[in-house]
Amino acid sequence: MNLPKILILLLSLSYAFVSADTLDPFERGYQIAKESERRDDGWGNFTANLTMILKNRQGGKSIRKIISKTLEIPGDGDKSLLIFKTPLDVKNTVFLSHSHKKKDDDQWLFLPALKRVKRISSSNKGGSFMGSEFSYEDMGSREIEKYTYQYIRDDKYKGRAVFILEQTPKDARSLYSKSLVWMDQKEYIPWKIQYFNRRNKHLKTMIYRKYKKYLNKYWRPAEMYMLNLRTKKSTILGWKNYRFRANISARDFNPRGLAK
Repeated sequence: MNLPKILILLLSLSYAFVSADTLDPFERGYQIAKESERRDDGWGNFTANLTMILKNRQGGKSIRKIISKTLEIPGDGDKSLLIFKTPLDVKNTVFLSHSHKKKDDDQWLFLPALKRVKRISSSNKGGSFMGSEFSYEDMGSREIEKYTYQYIRDDKYKGRAVFILEQTPKDARSLYSKSLVWMDQKEYIPWKIQYFNRRNKHLKTMIYRKYKKYLNKYWRPAEMYMLNLRTKKSTILGWKNYRFRANISARDFNPRGLAK
């Protein structure tokens, strides 16, 4: 029997809707995270100008200017390089991160005052990155192999349909017991992340703002706002002048060259 095309379409949509709702929440959460990863695959590299604004609970602030370079590594995590340009007390400080999918990230910090490169140990990844509300753990790329996922529910974020996912680190040494991610249902980009400490208390919230699409495919925020609920301090990372597929050498991400 030949069914009309419109009936076939309605049946297929009905099946997709039912199958999504009946998926195990852990499998559904993983599939959402995997789709987000798939959509952000293949950008190669980019450079950007970064402004870091640190605010204390009284409203006082300090501003740092940074040059950022990021290199996508097929089959592994990204490599990122941050070069601090101002103010004078942090000028020429360099941070290098090699993220990995299935092992601890490798991170180094070049401190010009000491004229030496310091390796960040795995036990110190929960420490504050350069006095900000971002930890060293936050500064690595978020590879999905390092977490388990659970779909919690559909919701709205500023009028946009989102999935809420619970993301749990597999590493018992993580600063966090879990995080809740507000993931856009259309573009599969995060809008908000709530981080919970090892006592399962809400510790920090990150908000992504002013997304823009590059190369007709890849979304990047102009701002990342991190608020520490315990200290009431906050940090804003402002991104400008994204340049994708720039003339970046893999040698730029060699820890032996940081002092240069």
